[in-house]
Amino acid sequence: MDFRLTDEQRLFRDTLRSFVEKEIVPVAREWEQSGRYPTEIVEGMKQLGLFGLAVPEEYGGLAADTVSFGLAFEEIARGWMGIAGILGSHSVSCFMLARHGTEEQKQRYLPDLATGARRTGIALTEPGAGTDLQGIRTTARRDGDDYIVNGTKMWITNARHADPLPVLVKTDPSAEPAHKGMSILLVEATSPGFEVTADIGKLGYKGTESCEVVLTDVRVPASQLLGGIEGRGLQQALSSLETGRINIAARSVGIAQRAYDEALGYARQRTAFGRPIGEFQAVEQRLAQIAVRLQAARLMTYWAASRMDEGVRMDTESGMAKIFASEQALECAIDSMRIHGGYGYSTEFEIERLYRDAPLMSIGEGTNDVLRGVVAKALLSGKATVR
Repeated sequence: MDFRLTDEQRLFRDTLRSFVEKEIVPVAREWEQSGRYPTEIVEGMKQLGLFGLAVPEEYGGLAADTVSFGLAFEEIARGWMGIAGILGSHSVSCFMLARHGTEEQKQRYLPDLATGARRTGIALTEPGAGTDLQGIRTTARRDGDDYIVNGTKMWITNARHADPLPVLVKTDPSAEPAHKGMSILLVEATSPGFEVTADIGKLGYKGTESCEVVLTDVRVPASQLLGGIEGRGLQQALSSLETGRINIAARSVGIAQRAYDEALGYARQRTAFGRPIGEFQAVEQRLAQIAVRLQAARLMTYWAASRMDEGVRMDTESGMAKIFASEQALECAIDSMRIHGGYGYSTEFEIERLYRDAPLMSIGEGTNDVLRGVVAKALLSGKATVR
């Protein structure tokens, strides 16, 4: 079993690390606090080809292996987790379009999505339906060669920049079970009746917008039905969220790494009673625990990513990695804050932002409590084992 990165993966990581250190780390705190949109950082990610991570090479993308995919999110989240969100929703959507779209849909959108000339996201969640996606109320009624879409979506990342925006709808609200009546439509931003109505205020996860989207009698051509067949929308979305859980796990590793870096640097520099606080046993214990959690989360995340590269179904593995890494990120942020003492609570230090960003990792792409149920069912049914 080889836990080492390939030469190509190491070069990719080092290129990303250099970009993050030069373009993200120096401005993250100031821009996050002022609410400034990171336009220049987005342009830099375009130049690196990062918007094409999940796009096949024949459409101009990087077609990155899943470990490299995770490395991108770890490194960017280490600099500023909100920036990783811009890339995350885009990549999940690109993966879904590449796997499930018709050839016409792929040819129309993927080349521009790969370069960042177009950007995208994914509209699943509603005010009354988050984890329970079968409970959505957004409908798409067939009218000749079009669908007429009505509904509201919430917490949509990239909503003000997504074109097209894949929207989960009910094409047959009476279907039993409900998922058989669910589909995904690729809604273009210029469609009359499509409106981004509000940016939702958040504790953390800043740098990217999270919005309410209202669709009022939006006319969408039937050719924009993902894959061209009704009733497959929920499966299309859930299969793509496997990559989403890898990116959340990797973002969590990035947060944990930055928490460790900040704690280690502070423990070396801060003095008390005439010596660095890192020489006190209580601080040593916390620092060691952060390092253990970080490395365990990293190994689990890249184990799950490597399983996906082997071509096996890995919803259990990605769920495990996402659960573990996200909870370790929060614990690492808390322990790093404790090492910082009062300064950890100050907006002049990085750790308070990490503390605000970390909790989202246990919520996004399926809450950890729900994922525990998914993992348990797979184990009880024999579809997954731990040995």
